[in-house]
Amino acid sequence: MGKKKCPECPECLPEWLAAFGDLMSLLLCFFVLLLSMSSMDAKKVSEAIGSLSGAMSVLEGGTKTEISKQRIQESTPIQKQDETSEAVNRITQAVIDANEMMEKGHGPTISVEEAEEGFKIQLPASLLFKPGQAKIENEDALLFLKRVALIIQQLPKDLEIGVQGYTDNVPPGKNSPFVDNWELSAARAISVLKELIADGVDPHRMFAAGYGEYHPIATNATAKGREKNRRVEIHFYGRKSEEEGKVRKSVLDGAK
Repeated sequence: MGKKKCPECPECLPEWLAAFGDLMSLLLCFFVLLLSMSSMDAKKVSEAIGSLSGAMSVLEGGTKTEISKQRIQESTPIQKQDETSEAVNRITQAVIDANEMMEKGHGPTISVEEAEEGFKIQLPASLLFKPGQAKIENEDALLFLKRVALIIQQLPKDLEIGVQGYTDNVPPGKNSPFVDNWELSAARAISVLKELIADGVDPHRMFAAGYGEYHPIATNATAKGREKNRRVEIHFYGRKSEEEGKVRKSVLDGAK
């Protein structure tokens, strides 16, 4: 009898294919691990899948192998600094330094406070002027205004600066060149305004006003109260938008 032929064995998968399958399993585990450790972002996942697919030449969309610059810009938060807030901090520090220099912590002090549509610097009149006068005499106060002027020049151009003068209810006195508190408060406001302009502030963004004795912040019945009422305030606020101007104009037109 002749020898029987061995039955032909079925062809097995090539060895390289088994190694390739192991590699794919490892890659799958790797990306699942990355996914579990990261935050979900649909766009990022889509780009990662496109990059992997392009490298494997398995799925469509393989050309998207890199994260675009636009995507990087969208995913990276930009820390914006509020120029106005930074200016308030600088002015506050200037106020602290001025108070330490002028009064050593005693007597009336300069302050920074919130105001309508912005903030304000409140200057006690006794730190700037002699009683009944409107000429700035204090050299330290002049240095402080120079520092404020430098900060104002770095503020956004849409901020306006209003200098407002106030008095107590006591008339200026015989030695004063001013007839009443209206003139005195306005003259003091203009003196501060002119000093800021001389120090480089654009006059187009400024105005001055005198309120006399009619806007007190304390009682006029005591010496301390009257001292608080004698003040000059530098207000910082945004200009009204064009839409607000149109609304005001339409109201006035309708009243005619």
